[in-house]
Amino acid sequence: MTDKKASMSLPGGNFDYPVLEGTVGPEVIDIRKLYGQTGMFTYDPGFTSTASCESAITYIDGEKGILLHRGYPIDQLAENSTFMELSYLLLHGELPSKKELDQFSYTISRHTMVHEQLASFFRGFRRDAHPMAIMCGVVGALSSFYHDSTDITDPEQRMIASHRLIAKMPTIAAMAFKYSLGQPFMYPQNSLSFTGNCLRLCFGVPAEPSEVNPVIERAMRRIFILHADHEQNASTSTVRLAGSSGANPFACIAAGIACLWGPAHGGANEAALNMLREIGTTKRIPEYIARAKDKEDPFRLMGFGHRVYKNFDPRAKVMKATADEVLKELNISDPVLDVAKELEQIALHDDYFIEKKLYPNVDFYSGVILNAIGFPTDMFTALFAVARTVGWVAQWNEMIADPDQKIGRPRQLYVGATQRDYVPVDKRG
Repeated sequence: MTDKKASMSLPGGNFDYPVLEGTVGPEVIDIRKLYGQTGMFTYDPGFTSTASCESAITYIDGEKGILLHRGYPIDQLAENSTFMELSYLLLHGELPSKKELDQFSYTISRHTMVHEQLASFFRGFRRDAHPMAIMCGVVGALSSFYHDSTDITDPEQRMIASHRLIAKMPTIAAMAFKYSLGQPFMYPQNSLSFTGNCLRLCFGVPAEPSEVNPVIERAMRRIFILHADHEQNASTSTVRLAGSSGANPFACIAAGIACLWGPAHGGANEAALNMLREIGTTKRIPEYIARAKDKEDPFRLMGFGHRVYKNFDPRAKVMKATADEVLKELNISDPVLDVAKELEQIALHDDYFIEKKLYPNVDFYSGVILNAIGFPTDMFTALFAVARTVGWVAQWNEMIADPDQKIGRPRQLYVGATQRDYVPVDKRG
């Protein structure tokens, strides 16, 4: 805390509020006593100017295009670390020693299997159910299988639940994928990396040994790292809000999955690829570019620009290079990919896009990569959930341990009817 004060001149008098200072980023006006002192609330739809918590996990500077996890730049982590190393960093605050990383990886690998009865649970869904619908139900149901890790007052149980969620999410996502295909579920293989195991669970079959392409595995590793956490976004805030009530961690993560499903959040890469398919061929790109520039046309280019980043999304730089690697490795001929590459070049060089800072974002490139690997669009958000789970559990653990955290209870600006008396139905006009 600094000695600075923010003064407010309000109908009830003049009031001073402390100004808090983080390690980096904008200063924050502490208005916790505002209502008690003045009887007034602030009005901030979407909480775009409100800090709901104190956190030491992720820092974003949207103007400069900076994303740091525990102080480490995202491009360095994506290029050099493994997903297990990043997971340890987010959970514990520091990069692990080799011994710590080996132990952590071993622990996660021993939690990858799910209770055998969950296979029956899957069969209650329709074959054409969206994977995110399945994941919401299955993850929420985990609390009925793992009673020994739902006591949030016990730090050991909280960590066991965190390990279970990180480890089981690829298995659950892959089971949702396999179920839609009518293929048998695959069991995890502990000798593989987190990402390699996820790919094998999704694309392997019991009838033959499966090889994981190292280029594809590296691409998936980067996708998972780039999506692991992103500060107080909608789904993370949902996890924290659910957790603030004392709900068990499995229920909290299920709530996060439900929020992530939205096309404005985790479903953005699916929406971006659907847009590329709608455009269809490179010949139609000028038509859609004109529509995007037309203020009267409701059409929006999905996968361009970002709510937070007013510069190039730092994750997109890594993802663009990854997309180039994957497309070269697979040598795929696909009109959708041709549209994506042409649209990307136009957006990077067109004055309209440059002026409005509508750069291709992480969703644009990740959708292209996942499509090239062979995932259907409805699996994109499920894979996002696999990656984001580690961020959710890190944020949830931080919130539970924060002595200043209270149950979330946003206020409102009421604009409805004032008090009125009830009129019996036979006397109403």
